[in-house]
Amino acid sequence: MRTSETITTMRALIESKIPTFLWGPPGIGKSSIVKQIALREGIACIDLRLSLMDPTDLKGIPFYEQGSRTALWAPPSFLPKEGKGILFLDELNSAAPAVQASAYQLILDRKVGEYTLPEGWAIVAAGNREGDRGVVYRLPSPLANRFVHIEMEVNVSDWRDWAIGRGIDERILAYIGFKNEALFGFDPTRNERSFATPRSWEAVHAILNSPLPQNLLLDTITGAIGREGAVDFLGFCKVMSLLPDIDAILRGEEGGYPSDVSALYALSSALVSRILRNPEEETIESLLRYTLNLQSEFAVMIVQDLQRQGILMDHLDAYGEWVDAYAYLLC
Repeated sequence: MRTSETITTMRALIESKIPTFLWGPPGIGKSSIVKQIALREGIACIDLRLSLMDPTDLKGIPFYEQGSRTALWAPPSFLPKEGKGILFLDELNSAAPAVQASAYQLILDRKVGEYTLPEGWAIVAAGNREGDRGVVYRLPSPLANRFVHIEMEVNVSDWRDWAIGRGIDERILAYIGFKNEALFGFDPTRNERSFATPRSWEAVHAILNSPLPQNLLLDTITGAIGREGAVDFLGFCKVMSLLPDIDAILRGEEGGYPSDVSALYALSSALVSRILRNPEEETIESLLRYTLNLQSEFAVMIVQDLQRQGILMDHLDAYGEWVDAYAYLLC
């Protein structure tokens, strides 16, 4: 299931308090999606890493209650007491079987020991698949049967929308647009320490915007996405350095039109990023008129990327010209 579909499905299941297990390979943003939904809905999210817990951490510690002369369980303080939210059991299938057994009662009956989960809270679990070379245990069938299982996959279009809105470096956007397969390069059959995932590309963004000296860039990016990917990406960045003057284009001056496909992807991402930083009407008008002489598929990609980020242009004169020019591609 692609990212946008996963979010829609998860929101509905969470609202209905249906226990959900989100599966997927490492680094594709499973945890981020759950937290994003909580933020969007304005509810709390408690993230429990069960792989780091002992069975008593979840069930609590027994103590002797003098008045009733019985043993009671003191529930842990990190479990919610009231309100609404998501209890996120991350890495559930990486937890030891004894910890999974403690979680089973919480998932099955919404209670464990003396503790009862408040009505306003939904339970969501996540984990890597058994074939992903992670430390995982097979879920017991009764536990697995308590969940609705959702398998998430990497989708370049959804990632681009997220990355543009997040302000990810335009060089990364351009490179992934040009070479879609570079977004995710995890292969569980290869013994690699670093490989490309949406999470590791976010790390590359941080590296590019750090004060790291240029002579260390290749080795450092290699540590995030692997040597082959780092060499190819930095080679692509050199193409971006040869682009027409972006500022001149957005001032309405003639900027030139590259013919190389990689340069066109680079130029498109650079223009979108620049508009998002400075969405003035005059600048958007200049961009629209510039795209009238650009290769059609890139002209449409630029405008659609901006519109998905909330840039309004329907009222501009240049947009009418643009629609007349590319109406045949918009049907």
